[in-house]
Amino acid sequence: MNKLHKSATNRMVAGVLGGFAERYGIDATLLRVIFAFLAVVTIGFPMVILYAIAAMIMPN
Repeated sequence: MNKLHKSATNRMVAGVLGGFAERYGIDATLLRVIFAFLAVVTIGFPMVILYAIAAMIMPN
């Protein structure tokens, strides 16, 4: 099983969600839609902070 990493090919911003999609075999677009929904509608700013932290600590 692949380790969690930032995607070099499936990226929109930093490749974090693309890396999750590759690791767990999920469609990256679906993850991006879910993330955007959570960031805008429900949870808000903490989702952006979590993404930024993941972008800093996840290997390339």
